[in-house]
Amino acid sequence: MSSQTSSHKPRVAVVFGGRSSEHAISVVTAGAVLRAIDRDKYDVLPIGITTDGRWALTADDPERMAITDRRLPSVAELAESTEGGVVLPVDPSNREVVYTEPGAVPKALGEVDVVFPVLHGPYGEDGTLQGLLELSGVPYVGSGVLASAVGQDKDYMKRVFTSFGLPVGPYEVIRPREWEKDPSAARKKIVDFAAEHGWPLFVKPARAGSSMGISKVDGLEGLDEAIEEARRHDPKILVESLLSGREIECGVLEFEDGPRASVPAEIPPVTAHDFYDFEAKYIDSAAGIVPAPLTAEQTAKVRELAVAAFEAASCEGLVRADFFLQDNGEFVINEINTLPGFTPISMYPRMWQESGVSYPELIDRLLQAALQRSTGLR
Repeated sequence: MSSQTSSHKPRVAVVFGGRSSEHAISVVTAGAVLRAIDRDKYDVLPIGITTDGRWALTADDPERMAITDRRLPSVAELAESTEGGVVLPVDPSNREVVYTEPGAVPKALGEVDVVFPVLHGPYGEDGTLQGLLELSGVPYVGSGVLASAVGQDKDYMKRVFTSFGLPVGPYEVIRPREWEKDPSAARKKIVDFAAEHGWPLFVKPARAGSSMGISKVDGLEGLDEAIEEARRHDPKILVESLLSGREIECGVLEFEDGPRASVPAEIPPVTAHDFYDFEAKYIDSAAGIVPAPLTAEQTAKVRELAVAAFEAASCEGLVRADFFLQDNGEFVINEINTLPGFTPISMYPRMWQESGVSYPELIDRLLQAALQRSTGLR
């Protein structure tokens, strides 16, 4: 970490956008984070990553980062140049961020003390950016390389949870080589799974979020189309059986004495959509119920499971854990999200607000925890 005097404000690089299909949601999240960071306490450097992977210097303008009239924002619209690029040092002894443009002298942007990555999906939330920051020796908000990768890959996430004795629902995985080598055999694997667990099924990309690429399939007729839609986002796909019950979410936040769980929330059934898909989450603003109407015993159980999932995957900083409360009264973990959305309607900040941690305090706590945590093995 760069040496700090009492007058020095930590420099926060908010990195957002990215190459995944969740690019626009990352921009929206960044707008909310930029709006909430205490400028009296932190200096802020917004860095956007375009869909083709260019690191761009962007306007610090949260108003332009919102969804407006169902129109999704992008880094390209916010970038100060169509060619300039931001370069992070890959040298732990140097925190100087440099901005370059073709034909111009590189411009030093100053040192960065901590990175707040608000990227969702591959190339940001999956351990790739975290690995770059580890090499650079720059502290960052959220989980490290392993936990980020596990949290992104729903196949290995479920394997980790199972190995720790945590409850997961039935699922099947179709790996890229399986599909490329023999699509009919891979398809039969799904049909056999349906024969055992029943229709409908959910077919989804193994390493995507924000409900991107997910299809609910009621029978053989829609299966091929669902597979292609999932593979459009990720060559590795996951198939899950329908778990009837209530959708419950719980936030986990790392405090000085360890991780704690928020009050849980419930995602009510969405009548205008077949399930809680992208449109329901971000366009039509489906509202969750905070706190969830659960018994004291159910609330205690889901909070316990949320922290157990956080610990099982070796997470740091924050996690949103998603569950199904089945009709038999048992909880099943659907997934964790190591960089959950911070949009104005996102459930993670809403759950912590209800738990007594305001939005600005949440951002501050995450930044302070990152500043106090070293990079490397820990």
